[in-house]
Amino acid sequence: MYDYDLLVVGSANADLVIGVERRPGAGETVLGSDLAVHPGGKGANQAVAAARLGARTALLARVGDDAYGRLLLDSQRSAGVDTVGVLVGGAPTGVALITVDPSGDNSIVVSPGANGRLAPEDVSAAGCLFQGSRVVSAQLEIPLETVVEVVRNLAPESRFVLNPSPPRPLPQEVLAACDPLIVNEHEAKVILGSAAVGDSPEDWARILLAKGPRSVVVTLGAQGALVASAEGVSRVPSVKVSAVDTTGAGDAFTAALAFRLGAGESLAEAAAYAARVGAVTVTKEGAQASFPTAAEVAAQ
Repeated sequence: MYDYDLLVVGSANADLVIGVERRPGAGETVLGSDLAVHPGGKGANQAVAAARLGARTALLARVGDDAYGRLLLDSQRSAGVDTVGVLVGGAPTGVALITVDPSGDNSIVVSPGANGRLAPEDVSAAGCLFQGSRVVSAQLEIPLETVVEVVRNLAPESRFVLNPSPPRPLPQEVLAACDPLIVNEHEAKVILGSAAVGDSPEDWARILLAKGPRSVVVTLGAQGALVASAEGVSRVPSVKVSAVDTTGAGDAFTAALAFRLGAGESLAEAAAYAARVGAVTVTKEGAQASFPTAAEVAAQ
């Protein structure tokens, strides 16, 4: 019996958000909205998103001993996330500087802070969390060597889900563990590198599969998503909504997908549900504050 449906290993940031009419060019200053501060970071976002959907969730992360760190811990606990794996100290809490334009699209600059100090030995010391988790999810806002150690500590029957964001080339050991590897168009092209041939997401997915993952999901924004495995490649339709803020939508998608895969759904079924979760998320402002409950998704 697993203690957790999902263990998220990753980043925890304070999101500093400003609305802008347009993003500034080089050397240009533009005026924006009042500054809003939200709990964020891809790891913390995924943990809250999964817990809101009803998953028994734990987070392995590092925050600073500061006001932003306390904000993040409070947010996790209020969502029902087990924070026993959240380490405190060593550097200031990570910060993401986010601009959001009128269409809801965002641009983000991240100062990793304490996230950069989440070390392989922290993963090794958390063996009980890995042994007790049905699915383990990670991203790349923490050191790559730490993600490698996550793969090495997976329980024999657990499933590993990776969203390689921000993208970088991945070692074969990590690629081979992914089930699935979840990428958007930009991330797919970075990971494929010189192997990026063809213009269709189906081409990208097939080449990514050949690199070793057990399955691949390509998210396509308003065009939905695509799932690929040894059984074939298929499209998952999008859910039409009026987007207000896309911040955190990818994290909500990944969390929902990982949760439903652990519950026994097929990759296509889990991706269809995750698309609905992502659609509800973009109708509200902020990251964690916009994540829906299972009831809100069912009513959508």
